[in-house]
Amino acid sequence: MNFTFAPGTVIVLVGGSGAGKTTFATRRWPATWRLSLDDFREMATDSAADQSATPVADQVQTLLLDARLSRNLTTVVDSTALLAHVRASLLARARYWQRPCSAVLFEVSLQRRRALNAGRERVVPDHVLVDQDRLIPSAEQLLAEGFAHVDRITPVYLEPAHAR
Repeated sequence: MNFTFAPGTVIVLVGGSGAGKTTFATRRWPATWRLSLDDFREMATDSAADQSATPVADQVQTLLLDARLSRNLTTVVDSTALLAHVRASLLARARYWQRPCSAVLFEVSLQRRRALNAGRERVVPDHVLVDQDRLIPSAEQLLAEGFAHVDRITPVYLEPAHAR
């Protein structure tokens, strides 16, 4: 699958915790392209898991997103993006800067996410994975919300290249 986007595109990763979004992004795009709420929470509190820092992390993300889009720089938003209002806000920022906005939807089963989550340094509680599973939108829903394009990622794309 070819993941090329026009310069200045906002690429929103959409999927539950443990779906492989960060690993996928770090293997495919330069580190400077990636805005991560986990990273910003960790910078604010020394813990990526500290959800109390999400409002601050979101402010940092918005500031950096605007800085990048004002310069027509492609930007990958690395968070779950499972809530419609979060996606709407990202779409609004892209519209404000007159930039395209695409989604990368991680279609990874709850069972697979549980397995991937178990091997992570920071394990997300199972009840959170279950709650997130109910929120994962379809590609059709993302297109209806205003995303210009939706790429679907399945577990085969998450395997290391030598394993395929």
